[in-house]
Amino acid sequence: MFSIVSPSLQDEVSISVKGVAAMAKTDEHFICATMDWWPPEKCNYGMCPWGNASIINLDLKNPILHNALKAFNPLRIRLGGSLQDQVVYKVGKNHPWCRKFQNVTEGLFGFSTGCLNMCRWDKLNALFNETGVKLTFGLNALYGRQKSTDQSYIGNWDSSNAHAFINYTVSKGYNVDSWELGNELCGSGVSARVDAKQYGKDLIALKAIVDDLYKEKPFKAKVLAPGGFYDKEWFDEMLTTSGPDVVQAVTHHIYNLGSGDDSGLIYKIQDPYYLDQIVGTFKDVALTVQNFGPWSSAWVGESGGAYNSGGRNVSDAFVDSFWYLDQLGMASTFDHKVYCRQALIGGKYALLDTNNFQPNPDYYSALLWHRLMGSKVLETTHNVINDMNLYPPEDNSSDPISDQGEMEVYHLTRKNGNLRSKVMLLNGNPLKLTDRGDIPEMNPLSSNVTLEISPLSIAFVRLKNFKAPACH
Repeated sequence: MFSIVSPSLQDEVSISVKGVAAMAKTDEHFICATMDWWPPEKCNYGMCPWGNASIINLDLKNPILHNALKAFNPLRIRLGGSLQDQVVYKVGKNHPWCRKFQNVTEGLFGFSTGCLNMCRWDKLNALFNETGVKLTFGLNALYGRQKSTDQSYIGNWDSSNAHAFINYTVSKGYNVDSWELGNELCGSGVSARVDAKQYGKDLIALKAIVDDLYKEKPFKAKVLAPGGFYDKEWFDEMLTTSGPDVVQAVTHHIYNLGSGDDSGLIYKIQDPYYLDQIVGTFKDVALTVQNFGPWSSAWVGESGGAYNSGGRNVSDAFVDSFWYLDQLGMASTFDHKVYCRQALIGGKYALLDTNNFQPNPDYYSALLWHRLMGSKVLETTHNVINDMNLYPPEDNSSDPISDQGEMEVYHLTRKNGNLRSKVMLLNGNPLKLTDRGDIPEMNPLSSNVTLEISPLSIAFVRLKNFKAPACH
């Protein structure tokens, strides 16, 4: 199976695959999407694109939402985001004051603390259980700390509220795959930061809580950290301090396209040289895991391309799949096990439209990747100097792909030639919900001739007779 991203025209392309051994391997549930805490008052560039799309206020009974989640069978979801370190949990006898997020000048990101009550948590888990979601939950890592003179927060993490929340979750039998501590507190931080040594000690405390509360369970949740932008010295120290078998996945964030209001955003996405600038980060994170946490693995814990809710008519349009699929391929190539897209719903970078839940083009790109691409990544060579990216999980040897007989082709193009179109075409047919609100069938075309890929398009290609030793 190949994923081919073709932003420009090439007369003839020859592709070979080395199938003797895999160069990397992803998790079986590689595709992931986030759900965030942003309230309706979250605004950027004169827009307030979150509406009722947060963990707190999302319509959990919307049938399109249910169908979109079920289609992945399962989809990995990460609950977290910028405000997670201001969220308290209304559980236990001595829980903190529970209030809604409010605009305040002195709060992180301009908001007060917020609250998750257990009634809402129960409803969320009912949705996740029904739709088969594999869940990561991001915990408040600033609880109990004191703010220093700058963005630093000092002192030990007060784990009491998190302990009560995890205990409630375990007692209800809710299937949380992993717990992540904090959001973007590493390195210089975004709006707050915690020292790496202190954070490493706090991870030991979280791991002890998880070990204790899950000791009678057949499944033990993983501990993830730190959920922020990569800083080599900070990440290395975090893993050194926390020690072996504490952090089971090292999560980092990527927003390599810059600001959502950048007028050049659409051109960045079509520039392979620009997209390749992030390669060093993927390599460096993989090396940090290899050298300082070989018991762990690398994940992209959050990535929306353009920060501050994404770019209007870009992040939610066909053109964004050039960036998104390139990221998925890059992450898998550099041995990242999971890639979490910001966001499932909310903002302009959402997989589902915030207002009507209709899938945006990247939803279909994610679903095709999830259904078609295997976990083992094979090395390729081709004769293209630039302008085409190709990622081949789980196929064979080093023969040209045009010589392998029958192919199944999923060719993705934009409606009316418009890169900003919200409608993606599969083999010429628009991908849209059925009259009942179901995700449409996505069937390939069969071909036994040389593959033709049009410029500014995407193709998933399955070679039926292509067998690789690495995949057996």
